[in-house]
Amino acid sequence: MKRDLFDYPVQYVKGIGPKKARLLARLGIKSVHDALYYLPYRYEDRRFSPDIRSLRYETLQTVTGKVLSAHLVETTRGRMKIFEAVISDGTATLTAKWFNQPFMKKLIRPGISVVLSGVVKRSFIWGVGYEMHNPEYEIVDNDAQGENIHTSRIVPVYRTTAGMSTRTIRAAMFSILNHARENIIDYMPEDILKRNRLPSLKVAIENVHFPDYDNLEELQRGISPYHRRLSFDELFVLQTGLAIMKRAQSYTKGISFSAKGELIKKLIEKLPFELTSAQKRVIKEILSDMKSPRAMNRLVQGDVGSGKTIVAFSAMLQAIESGYQAALMAPTEILAEQHYMNLHGLIESMGLKSALLTGSRKEKPLEEISSGEIDIVIGTHALIQKGVKFKRLGLVVIDEQHRFGVMQRALLRKKGINPDVLVMTATPIPRTLSLTLYGDLDYSVIDELPPNRKAVITKLYRPEQKSLIYSFIRSEVKKGRQAYVVYPVIEESEKLTLKDAIQGKERLERVFPEFRIGLIHGRMKPHEREEIMNRFKEGNIDILVSTTVIEVGVDVPNATLMLIVHAERFGLSQLHQLRGRVGRGADQSYCLLLAYGRLSEEASRRLQVMVRYTDGFRVAEEDFNIRGPGELFGTKQSGMPDLKVANLLRDARLLEIARKEAFRIVQEDPELIKHPRLRSIVERFWKDRLEIFRTG
Repeated sequence: MKRDLFDYPVQYVKGIGPKKARLLARLGIKSVHDALYYLPYRYEDRRFSPDIRSLRYETLQTVTGKVLSAHLVETTRGRMKIFEAVISDGTATLTAKWFNQPFMKKLIRPGISVVLSGVVKRSFIWGVGYEMHNPEYEIVDNDAQGENIHTSRIVPVYRTTAGMSTRTIRAAMFSILNHARENIIDYMPEDILKRNRLPSLKVAIENVHFPDYDNLEELQRGISPYHRRLSFDELFVLQTGLAIMKRAQSYTKGISFSAKGELIKKLIEKLPFELTSAQKRVIKEILSDMKSPRAMNRLVQGDVGSGKTIVAFSAMLQAIESGYQAALMAPTEILAEQHYMNLHGLIESMGLKSALLTGSRKEKPLEEISSGEIDIVIGTHALIQKGVKFKRLGLVVIDEQHRFGVMQRALLRKKGINPDVLVMTATPIPRTLSLTLYGDLDYSVIDELPPNRKAVITKLYRPEQKSLIYSFIRSEVKKGRQAYVVYPVIEESEKLTLKDAIQGKERLERVFPEFRIGLIHGRMKPHEREEIMNRFKEGNIDILVSTTVIEVGVDVPNATLMLIVHAERFGLSQLHQLRGRVGRGADQSYCLLLAYGRLSEEASRRLQVMVRYTDGFRVAEEDFNIRGPGELFGTKQSGMPDLKVANLLRDARLLEIARKEAFRIVQEDPELIKHPRLRSIVERFWKDRLEIFRTG
């Protein structure tokens, strides 16, 4: 596509002007290119025009007729002006009414022919006859644009903004498309179009906006050949960028870790359990990468409790044995603390040194890190700050949890001389999303849980069933087990009537005076949280009341019961994470979901998914189905470009095809020298994001 389409302001298109341009800008439409990719969100079929006498009430219909009369009516109090036009097609008459649109009298006059489209109403006055209120209209005799765009066809419907009706936007789109039509130049290689039976870009854009296509259902679902072409383009350009990154990384000289694996053997001997075959397989894949002279970029996926941390720790030991330091970056201070608490003892028992580095922690062992005295540094974003220098950073492990993007990964990489990068996800991700968020990484899956683990039984309760919940907690704790009770907020909010953790602890102390009840939340100081968690691990607390700070990384095998209060307020991923805190021992574990109030359809679906499924990969797929990809893992914060046309849920198969084509073209033409138009589009789409990988 010619570059000027990207930049040409819509204001200068004939029929738009400054006023409409300002309104279009509210919709994100500033340039002609913006307009062409502002797609209709639905379509209406206005092709068929039945006789007026056969119209059905309360249905959207299109009629054609001659105007018999037209006049302006003022209501008795003069607050509203109604323009009325009576039209006839020879079989019956219909009254069209436009409210507070007096300018209509200049447009619709007796004697002209019109096409009207709207919902058919029963006449207020006689109870018989037909009316339409504020119908779309087209003047047949004198259509200024020479073509029906509002009626007598499949009509696009756009999302609107204040001061701009869908009719106005439709007319604006028609003008812009007419202006741009001859400048739409295809950048997609011809062989790709032929291989995948895709129409030209010009034909696709024309037909997405003003379809000359009979399959209304395909248009509505966004799967017509024209939608498919535009979705393919977006996914192809996205994957081309990822392919360029991946290729650049594969040529980036990394560290060839030469250790024999003695520390890993020592670790395995110390573990009170045997690694699963999936853990062993993934460790082998990681060690193979680390031995290679190219920099490792690998994503490790696994369900809650599948043992990702031990896999990552094995990689760290390989780096340390080879004479390098390792860093583990977590998205929150609390998670960093929990990783530190869980690994610190194991690290020390192997004669190694570790440090915790977070923003709020006063003691920052910067000298020990820069001197190489510290083997493993565990921290948050603080690890990528300017003052932090490593002596020999060889491996970076990122506990991604969908909160770090490609930019943060690149910045941390710059802390060492091309250290290897291992990314762990806290919950599984549907394949389509992982190919997008992590398409530049190699991919390992720990698809097996440790043996003798029983699936957690999940039940849904309502407030009137609290006595059942309390009886269940009492029976479990009396068996010597421990329980979590999780609340969504820390202190009572005036706006939200949520049960807060502090009041919850007081309430539970009254219900269970015989049990020891503890409290942990995000506003506590790190050493206070550490003390509470240690007491719980040692069995000195029976019931731990908590906010979501125990979401990830806490491992107490004796805890068999999780009660989540106001479960309707949590997302599926978070609910599954919380449930993962129980079921870590040999005893049967339970997750009780207590939901308040009238549940929205989405909240109800989330809770039913929790009750039905325990497999994290299935939960992730269902979450993807319920919420869609956009907000599911915060793609906007991930450093990934936005997808305006493609839908990862709908276009999963198309994504796979686009990825293959993108990787093929980058393999053949790495710098896209032979494809200058495509190169320009890729750079536009990715902006400066690719540059960081070229220099990193």
